[in-house]
Order: sequence, then C-alpha cells, then structure tokens
Amino acid sequence: MLAACTPGDADLLAALPVAMLLLDPDDRIARVNAEAETLLNMSQRALLGQGIGDVLTLPSSAARRAGHAAAAFDTQVETARGLKLRVDLIEAEVPDCAGWRVLTLHNAAPSRQLGQTMDRAAAARSAVGAAAMLAHEIKNPLSSIRGAAQLIADGAAPDELCRLVIKEVDRIAALIDRMEDFTDTRPREVAPLNIYPLLAHARRVALAGFARDMVIEERYDPSLPLALGNHDGLLQVILNLLKNAAAALGQIGERRITLATAYRHGVTIAARDGSGRIALPIEICVIDTGPGAPEDIAEHLFDPFVSSKPEGKGLGLALVDKLIRDMGGIVQYSREGVPHATVFRILLPRAA
Repeated sequence: MLAACTPGDADLLAALPVAMLLLDPDDRIARVNAEAETLLNMSQRALLGQGIGDVLTLPSSAARRAGHAAAAFDTQVETARGLKLRVDLIEAEVPDCAGWRVLTLHNAAPSRQLGQTMDRAAAARSAVGAAAMLAHEIKNPLSSIRGAAQLIADGAAPDELCRLVIKEVDRIAALIDRMEDFTDTRPREVAPLNIYPLLAHARRVALAGFARDMVIEERYDPSLPLALGNHDGLLQVILNLLKNAAAALGQIGERRITLATAYRHGVTIAARDGSGRIALPIEICVIDTGPGAPEDIAEHLFDPFVSSKPEGKGLGLALVDKLIRDMGGIVQYSREGVPHATVFRILLPRAA
C-alpha cells in the first residue's frame, strides 16, 4: 500500500528542498524526506510510525478536514521536543489513495527576514515612483495653465482658454483625490454580504461600457455562503479588476473574461493583532487570457506607482490591495493553467 501511495521517485523525494511528511489514513507518519528531518531535528527512524499529533502541535484542527486541502501561512508549530517554528503549512490528499495525505512545511523565517529588506526597498521605490509620477502628472497641466494665462494676458479671447484652465485644474484635483484614497485609515465597515448581486451588477456595468464587445463568463459555486465585506469597496475592486482584464485582452484573439467563485476549506492567515488565525474561505477570481504582467514587475504589482502601461499611474491595483486588506482579506496575482491565464484571486472571510 505504501509503495502504491508514495508520490514520485524516492531519490527525487529525498532531494526536495521542502520538508514533507506522508501521513497514512490513521494520521501516522509513513515517510519523511531529509528536509523534514533537518527542520524538525528528528531522524526518520524516530518519526516513522508516530502520530502526527505526537510529533507536531499543528494549527486548529478545524482546518484539517478529511477530503479537503488545508493551508496556513506564517503559522507557528511546535515539535514534541519544544522547538517552535514559523512555517507555511500545506496539507493535501494523495490522489487515488483514500485517507493518505501529504503535509509540507516551508520554513518561513528566512523569507520573513528577506521580506523586511525587500519592504524597505519597495518603500524607497514607491517614494521615487511617487515623486516621478507627481512631477509628470502635475507639471504638464501646470504648463498648459501657464500658457493659457500668458495668451489671455496677451489679449487672446478668454472663453476657450478659460475652459482649458478649468479642465487642467480638474485633472490635477482628480489625481489628488485618487491619492487621498490611500490616506484614509478609518476602519472600513464590513457586514454579511451576498456577493452574487454585486458580481451581477459589476458584470452589467462592464458589458455596458469598457467590455461591451467581450464575453464575461460566470463560473460560480452556487452554494457559497455570505461573505464578510464592504459592498461599495468590493464593487470598486471587481470593476477595477474587470477593467484591467479588458485592457489586457486588447483587440487580438478570444476576448473572454471569467468571473469565478469557490469555497476554499482550510485557507487561513495570521490576524494582524496576533490574536490567532482568520479563515478566508470565500474566493472570487477574475480571469483573462491576456499576456499577464511582465516578469520584472509581477512580484510588485500591488505596490503603488508600479504599472506595465506607459500611461499607467500604478494606483489601481495598490488601491485594490488596500480595500481588500481593509475587509480582512487578501488579493493575489498568478498565471495558471495551460495555456496560461491571468488570475486575480480575492480571498475573504465568511460571515458568522
């Protein structure tokens, strides 16, 4: 039974740079790799046959349900010897082997330390981007306003030039209004929310405007419970992502966007106040078949002032990220499937 259920070649398994444990239907450890021995500071001989609960204190068992994958990011586990570890934990069923599960532990400490350095670099990049963007966006209309004022002073007819001045001032004001969205630190009101009327409204708006010559396919889980979110904020997020998807498709090939929902058991993140973990089972995806973001900026898409468009200001996705975080959720970007599709995945809490 073990040979039939062990995924992959033994040598390949041993060489994996991620700690992996294979659990039998009784939750006993049937196999471990070298990285797991190193991380847990226990030999394979000591681990084999042990119940996983006797070796590791795992996050809440509510996330570990038979037949479902589970994931817990930046979580703490403790070994039987008292060793405490910060890890990203993923558990999944082994296909075609009922009851068998694979548990992987990604040591989070190095990535967190690297992340602090990268956060400082991202902050510096954002400051540089803000300065460059403001210089560009404000200097141009100011030049137009100055030129119009000079023409009026020289005796030109003021009517058309005054309209130009008003238009350029309005453009500066609109830019400042968008930037002020990031300065609003007030808690955003969240409430139980049926996302389907909201998605239907966003779809109608898109098809009546920027996506009127496209297909927006609906691929929904009909049994999805109420989410915990902010109606106006979530509508703004979905419209922003739909608009980005429409722009990415351009005029070439199949112009199809997919709105998808699903319930994801076991997906959790650490609470900001350190009070425990928050389940984020409500998934909303906006999917398109466009080319995706350039590789050099893909990891920084949600940073302010990062954009792949020459005319882009890099504020749209940064605002999406802020709005979703204000609701207690997360938003992710990925390229998935064959052929590749661009996926923006929103994960939100479930309403009590």
